[in-house]
Amino acid sequence: MGFRVWLGLARSLIIYNNPIRTLPLRRFYQSLLSPGDLVFDVGAHVGTRARAMRAAGARVVALEPQEPFATFLRRTLPRDITLIEAAAGPQETTATMAVSSLHPTVSSLQPDFAATAGATPGFAHVRWDKQQSVRVTTLDRLIETHGLPAYVKIDVEGFELDVLSGVSRPLPLVSVEYLPDLPDQTVRVIERLQTLGPYRFNPVRGESGQFLWQDWRKATDTIAWLRSLPPGEKSGDLYARLQSAK
Repeated sequence: MGFRVWLGLARSLIIYNNPIRTLPLRRFYQSLLSPGDLVFDVGAHVGTRARAMRAAGARVVALEPQEPFATFLRRTLPRDITLIEAAAGPQETTATMAVSSLHPTVSSLQPDFAATAGATPGFAHVRWDKQQSVRVTTLDRLIETHGLPAYVKIDVEGFELDVLSGVSRPLPLVSVEYLPDLPDQTVRVIERLQTLGPYRFNPVRGESGQFLWQDWRKATDTIAWLRSLPPGEKSGDLYARLQSAK
């Protein structure tokens, strides 16, 4: 690996694998998951979420196609976490990822993401300077192989809608990253989920490890909230819970 790639990996480890982030995540997942729950971590990055979900007693299937993260996870993840070195998308194929060597966490399979995100203040410093060919599977295939997950975490830099296009049944609990500067991206995800089943929504700001709302709100209210966020607001995760699920 070149120096910039090593630097990008080191930066991600310093930012994401530290107690300030990991301890709130562990407490949050302990409140959200039950021991033995099957979970999919789509876009595992350096494995922070996968490890936190495992600590809550979950059975974790982690997907990460990008180097050097995939190699790092292969060497460091606990052996009872299933690692799949692939992305998830609408169909099984091979795709090209736009990679930022210095900021590899924002590498994306979404063709327009670099141009769209790069035009916002939060991404003005990022350069997508290389490409990587990655294998793509689908959520339907993962379910066929591993079973229906209790929770699917998706953090794939603008490719969330494509990931959800590869599942044909409702999922009990899903989370996707939301970016206040790009609300339409999350609105399309909400609309896709509503075609799968009756969902209610609740956001988590940043890495706070707690829901923003005391109640789970319907899609229209959630969309209005997303569109009201000021530019430059901290990103977070939007959770979607199927009404028929516990």
